[in-house]
Amino acid sequence: MANQAQILNGRSLQLLKTLIERYISDGQPVGSRILSKDPSLNLSPATIRNVMADLEDLGLVHSPHTSAGRVPTVKGYRLFVDSLLTIKPLDSKEVRCLHQGLLAQGDGGDVVGNASRLLADLTQMAGVVTLPKRELLCLRHIEFLPLSSGRVLVIFVTNEQEVHNKIIHTNRLFSPAELQQAANYLNSVYGGLSLAAVREAILKELQEDQQRMNQGMLLAIKMAELTFATDTGQDDYVLTGETNLMEFNELSGRDHLKQLFEAFNQKQAVIHLLDQSMKSEGVQIFIGKESGYQAFDQCSLVTSPYSVNDEVVGVLGVIGPTRMSYEKVIAFVDVTAKLLGAALNPKPTSPL
Repeated sequence: MANQAQILNGRSLQLLKTLIERYISDGQPVGSRILSKDPSLNLSPATIRNVMADLEDLGLVHSPHTSAGRVPTVKGYRLFVDSLLTIKPLDSKEVRCLHQGLLAQGDGGDVVGNASRLLADLTQMAGVVTLPKRELLCLRHIEFLPLSSGRVLVIFVTNEQEVHNKIIHTNRLFSPAELQQAANYLNSVYGGLSLAAVREAILKELQEDQQRMNQGMLLAIKMAELTFATDTGQDDYVLTGETNLMEFNELSGRDHLKQLFEAFNQKQAVIHLLDQSMKSEGVQIFIGKESGYQAFDQCSLVTSPYSVNDEVVGVLGVIGPTRMSYEKVIAFVDVTAKLLGAALNPKPTSPL
């Protein structure tokens, strides 16, 4: 798109920018008469019509059959986002409000849900946050509680924020004292390691000579194997505010809404797009057909990865119409990603 920006002169770029900003604001095709009244352009209606015709020839705008005005194409939005957009950083008050909202209720387990709700509320679109990849999180503490019929409730805390519960099945009953001894051993040996490192160490221990282990150590390793040797992660996300999308005319058609909500329920398309964002640095933007999924042809997805211990563990973003206020959405997504990573980080850090 940089090459296309170089082809257009300053007058054409300014008109395209003004047209897109007006369309984002009003949601109506923008005609030459409206643009001629914009003081920032200072162009005659005839000149505006000529420039708009040139922009249409380049595939940057098009004219809906119901109107003489123009609307941006995906190509036009891409040029706008890459070359014409000026992102205004959030002020300190907005950052404080985001931080307070993220930590509302003081329960670390709700931080991810809070992030999704904040993005939805602030943008009036859909907020989405993938759950942290648990294998990259650190084990802080583990406990075992005996249940009936050879079942044990495992409670483990990661990054001093998230509490996880899992029921494992054992081949015999264990006393509370045995389970406490196992937990004490695991906390002393594996506390502070990532779950991936814990899993690797446990498998290594199981492959070595178990005769050298006392019964307490052996029990602890076996209990940890049942807890961590299988995948404890969830390739999933928290989605909030999807009903906000019904308020946008371009997304409110029955067939389109059905297709969009089916994509949300089936999850594969959203997860695939979010996984792509995990492999990239900073804010990523998928506009319309760029997503590769028909359900999102009229949508844009603005994402950013978030990190814990300098490792990317998830992605968050906003899903809305292509006619979104990109400069605001990008700023909210970028700052929320930094704040979420800081909230989940066991080491005290300054989020911004």
